[in-house]
Amino acid sequence: MRILSGIQPSGRLHLGNYFGMMKPAIEMQAEGEAYLFIADYHALTTVAEPAALRQGTRDVAIDFLACGLDPERTVFFRQSDVPQVTELTWLLSVVTPMGLLERCHSYKDKIARGISPSHGLFAYPVLMAADILAYQSDVVPVGRDQKQHVEVTRDIAIKFNGRFGDVFKVPEVSIREDVAVVPGIDGQKMSKSYDNHIELFGDEKETRERIMRIVTDSTPLEAPKDTDSCNVFALYRLFGTEEQVESMAADYRRGGYGYGSAKKALFEAMWGALEPFRRKRAELCRDPDYVDAVLRRGAERAAAEADKTLRHARRAVGLD
Repeated sequence: MRILSGIQPSGRLHLGNYFGMMKPAIEMQAEGEAYLFIADYHALTTVAEPAALRQGTRDVAIDFLACGLDPERTVFFRQSDVPQVTELTWLLSVVTPMGLLERCHSYKDKIARGISPSHGLFAYPVLMAADILAYQSDVVPVGRDQKQHVEVTRDIAIKFNGRFGDVFKVPEVSIREDVAVVPGIDGQKMSKSYDNHIELFGDEKETRERIMRIVTDSTPLEAPKDTDSCNVFALYRLFGTEEQVESMAADYRRGGYGYGSAKKALFEAMWGALEPFRRKRAELCRDPDYVDAVLRRGAERAAAEADKTLRHARRAVGLD
């Protein structure tokens, strides 16, 4: 089973990225043949500074390797290092109905947030379809907000196959119900767009300060507190051991335990849990040639698969 996933290099990664995408992507190494790409072509729709794109791409590569991605078990590569994908995007574009793209929620949402409309932003789902179909992917694990794009990919593949013959494997979408929704410091879903995030590899002082800013209710110190509605407890649950989580829950139920103490415990648990990742990241930053070699090898393997698919598609449409 071939599993494909990708992430945009649109800024420093945060806890929401880790638990929502990175951790599941690393775990899928044990579930099948994993392909994971850094979506730098996609990032061009929102990242305007070349230096920021280069740095963001390198940061994503280092962060994934630091968090446990094994390049021997995962084909890990930059999207732009597989140029076959862009030609395949055009071949898919000629069978993609305008109405299909006009119904996509992501485009409407981004325009509503003030992002300037462009053809790239509008045609984003076609490039995403090429990303998936180029490697004849069986399964694409995504969050619910990306489910529609995989459904669009399926529609495009079926339409292309119906017109030109059986070229593409029609992928299945996998919604990971076990993926945690990580609250930001304001209680909304953690996102850089809301500036409510906590960086995965942030500075110690800044990380502590952001944790201490997590919004809580006005329950008095001496009163019992509700674990189900508390953002601090929700984050602590991601890092604490089973015994530590139960101990904090007991403190909440008993009363006399303040949110300030809970925030300090959260910082200690998070900082301790991520320490092995920080050490590995520091090693990788001192060895950029290794990171480049990993991406180069991954691109070679990915390009070989994409080339087979592209040649088949070219023959099917009459470009051979």
